[in-house]
Amino acid sequence: MRVQVGDIRMFFDAEGARLRVDGAKMREMPTLLMLHGGPGFDHSTFKPKFSALTDVAQVVYLDHRGNGRSDRGPADRWNLAQWGDDVHAFCEALEIQRPIVMGTSFGGMVAMSYATRHLDHPAKLVLCSTAGKMRIDRSIAEFERLGGATARDTARAFFENPGPETMGPYMQRCFPLYQYAPMDPTMIGRSVVNEELAASYFRGEIHTYDFLPALGRIRCPTLVIAGEDDPITPIACSEDIVAALPKSVTRFERFAKTGHGVIDDAPDRFYRVLREFIQS
Repeated sequence: MRVQVGDIRMFFDAEGARLRVDGAKMREMPTLLMLHGGPGFDHSTFKPKFSALTDVAQVVYLDHRGNGRSDRGPADRWNLAQWGDDVHAFCEALEIQRPIVMGTSFGGMVAMSYATRHLDHPAKLVLCSTAGKMRIDRSIAEFERLGGATARDTARAFFENPGPETMGPYMQRCFPLYQYAPMDPTMIGRSVVNEELAASYFRGEIHTYDFLPALGRIRCPTLVIAGEDDPITPIACSEDIVAALPKSVTRFERFAKTGHGVIDDAPDRFYRVLREFIQS
């Protein structure tokens, strides 16, 4: 499904009814809005895993502007401020009030943009395997720790010059280090990928954005989830987020022997923690 959001049409999908029969009344379920990683990928990375949460929430998947099946739009609007505003505008278009917004990896960066620009809009926030300020030096060090000098040099080459010639070796040598559980070999093939957007982001804004000074203004309950062996957004980046958030609204869940793909490396605990947070 696609809906007009500002100057573009955005693709979304939904699982589970918002209003459900509960005896003589209709019970309203919370909406869990999923913001995918990448950038340049789409929401399909969440499927079918998050279907399991439809007993406690309506799950809505969104492809960011320029990503997946959403309109590309002007390239000068491929930035975190616009992506954050798009989340708010998308909810306004569909009359989604007080969503629980969950962002993973790059989606977590979009979630922080949205939440710091629209303080009163989210009911709750989930930040999974992400960074309030990207530290490429930390990432390169983690790739070396997990994959040796070859992984370190491959990661450095990609971060310094993102493009087709460095993306291939990065996907081959570094991507497998993202998690311990075997990656779904069909994941890339079923995704609608915008390589131009990915390269643009890794050349530019990933090096300059910084949400840490603004996170202290967040008012809604916020769950931070991170794996201790995450090479691309190392655990220290989540520690920075937790330190910047107000203690009164923050819950931090560290996952030992777990990488960037927390949901695949520790699914039982991941779902238990997320369910508790949704229902709390």
